[in-house]
Amino acid sequence: MDSRKLALLCRELADDKKAEDIVILDLRELSSVTDYFVIASGTSEPHLRAIVEAITDKLREDYNVRPKAIDGTFQTAWVVLDYFDVIVHVMRADVRERYDLETLWGDAPRVKLRKAKAPKRAGA
Repeated sequence: MDSRKLALLCRELADDKKAEDIVILDLRELSSVTDYFVIASGTSEPHLRAIVEAITDKLREDYNVRPKAIDGTFQTAWVVLDYFDVIVHVMRADVRERYDLETLWGDAPRVKLRKAKAPKRAGA
């Protein structure tokens, strides 16, 4: 699976668990460490756990993809899933605001999601 597809899938899985303010940063031109950051917020320790487990479980079960490393804890309110070309940051909003990765990597373009086309109505 290419890194863009993996980043979009991680975003979708986080969204399925009601993660907030999900952003994908394209770091390919800025970093040799990774291609994409996926940054998502959760509201509580159980919410962070649900988001992280949804991503790790689904990728393992459906795609046989496992993170190279997992860092952080639910108690510190920041968990990092390192899929090598995609690094997923799941954090509580106050922690996210404090570390402000979006500003730190402000030169990185945000990946825009394509809007699904609305089905045509009959007779229209």
